[in-house]
Amino acid sequence: MTLPGERVAVVTGGTRGIGAAITRALIPEVGAVIAVARDRVEMDGVEVLTCDVTDASAVTNTLDGIGQIDVLINNAGTSTSNPIERTSDDDWHTMLSVNATAPFLCSRAVVPGMKERGFGRIVTVASTAGLHGSPYITAYTASKHAAVGLTRALAAELEDTGVTASAVCPTYVKTEMTDRTIRNISERTGAGIEDSWRRLADLTPHGRILQPEEVADAVIDLIGDPTANGQIRELDGGS
Repeated sequence: MTLPGERVAVVTGGTRGIGAAITRALIPEVGAVIAVARDRVEMDGVEVLTCDVTDASAVTNTLDGIGQIDVLINNAGTSTSNPIERTSDDDWHTMLSVNATAPFLCSRAVVPGMKERGFGRIVTVASTAGLHGSPYITAYTASKHAAVGLTRALAAELEDTGVTASAVCPTYVKTEMTDRTIRNISERTGAGIEDSWRRLADLTPHGRILQPEEVADAVIDLIGDPTANGQIRELDGGS
């Protein structure tokens, strides 16, 4: 897919899980890859910058400091699981801040430069929870629906500018975040870890957990397709 010219890509939450897989997949495709994360982690071939992507001033300072940004991957995310009556105000605000406000802030920061140059790719990593309702994850589901809505609105606004906005919506992925979900299931049900993984896989349409590299492949496809504006690609574990 290699993009023309010395394109610069930024991946939020780009040092772990899905983000790390996307970062690695981008290295041969662009001129430079910058991972933005809460903590500084060394990655070969990648510059890592620390930033709280829920803080408007921090986002502006960090992304303006990079200069030209041609590809933005809004990947930073978090999750929580509780019945609604046990979902705290902090849970609600955290889900919206990380999963919805952060993509908004980062997209707002890069769009003017992309429009000026007549080229840009914005891909947001949402979730199948952004397309369907699921029990016990009300705050997470609402935040991912917001991320999908943001993408659709951006795509409509950016039509005919050379800038595209799209999203991937994966089902459960084998990451540290999902590991935490598995531990919660195990603690609540008394089931073993392996049995909990099977239970989680059974909740997916095709009975399997995705690998981070599968999400990265979908992101790379969207970046390389200039007609992909407004695409919301569901990754449900099927072929």
